[in-house]
Amino acid sequence: MPFRLNGNVTYETGDALGPIRVLDYRKHRVLTFDSVFEQSKIARRKPWLPVHEYNRAMLLPLAFTEPARATVLGVGGGVMIGALHRLLPDCDIHGVELRQAVVDVAREYFHMPDDPRVRISVSDVRPALRDMPDASTDLILTDLYSADRMSPVQAHRRFIDQCSRVLSDTGWLAMNFHLAPARDGTLVRHLARLFPEVMLYRTRTNNYVIYASKQPVAIPPSSDPTLAALEKRLPIGWSGLVEKLMPQYRAMAEAEETTA
Repeated sequence: MPFRLNGNVTYETGDALGPIRVLDYRKHRVLTFDSVFEQSKIARRKPWLPVHEYNRAMLLPLAFTEPARATVLGVGGGVMIGALHRLLPDCDIHGVELRQAVVDVAREYFHMPDDPRVRISVSDVRPALRDMPDASTDLILTDLYSADRMSPVQAHRRFIDQCSRVLSDTGWLAMNFHLAPARDGTLVRHLARLFPEVMLYRTRTNNYVIYASKQPVAIPPSSDPTLAALEKRLPIGWSGLVEKLMPQYRAMAEAEETTA
């Protein structure tokens, strides 16, 4: 029998795609679709503070760049939007979420920012991306999951193509994956054709965040003052996160460029 989350049910609703539940623990609040997996998790007293390691890792592009425009694909409880809103006071943030009921819950129970610079679209991400102009965002964070699995859309080449198209010349893409893609597999090869820098982060729970940057970058040392400044604004352990970045896909990118 599968493990079930056992927090106190604070709110429960649903739509055509299934149930949506808000569970409270002593310090945390969780969004779940099936009461087995945590879709989003926040600290109740600090709703802008991501709890899951993969959420924290998805913010690592901010150690390299400060985007003026950011796009979040898969809003969930609004964790990433809240963190970006906290960190980047001048950034315009666009969230895309498939389910209106999820957006409503994020606003009501997860304190997703209600601010003119935060815009939410209720849509499938594919037409939402197609409608975005070229080079119209500097950062894409994509976390597309149903109740029990990652959406296969994230691994499609057309999806990667559209992300690359709408990113600016200095843009970053960060994707939450349930498995590490093969280093010489189709996905990584395609990313390497479009982005000069492709990196990986492995969490303690074996989620993986894949990063792709439009510009080559150097990973900063853990003592970099930029990381200390970010830590004061959003205390998620930036130095430790950077230390776990794995740039082993860089060689693949260079090989693809050589053979192109």
